[in-house]
Amino acid sequence: MAKETEIQEIIRKAGYEPLEDRCIIVSYAPANLSDAIVRFFVLIIEFFVLQICRNEVVLVPFGKLAMGLKKEVTLAILFSEICDVKIEEAGLNYHLTITTKQDVITLSTQQKELSAFRSSGMLGGSLLSGNWHRDNLDATLADLQRIPG
Repeated sequence: MAKETEIQEIIRKAGYEPLEDRCIIVSYAPANLSDAIVRFFVLIIEFFVLQICRNEVVLVPFGKLAMGLKKEVTLAILFSEICDVKIEEAGLNYHLTITTKQDVITLSTQQKELSAFRSSGMLGGSLLSGNWHRDNLDATLADLQRIPG
């Protein structure tokens, strides 16, 4: 659905310098299994593009109804504020726990193997243009883990 060039343009207009091929689809991770079930049946999952930029990690939201990319950055975390990044398998997803000097943010991202059949495949490309979420996942996760320190 959203193209990487569109994402990069939104982020540049917001004043950030996005790195090429370093964006993936994420959502906030559920607190527990009950929360995950409620989110699934009530359809309250909000998706974002996580983009690694030159000096920060930013989130750009998708709309809740139309699922089009909004033209705003909702969260920007400076690399200098990030203390730790942990990535753990969680079912068919990965949980990304980003610990900053002030907060802990846990995001969920879908694994690439089934992404063509899940929301990350729908939001992160098309049958004709490929799936940038799948293509970028490994390198983006590796770069996130290298940020602290």
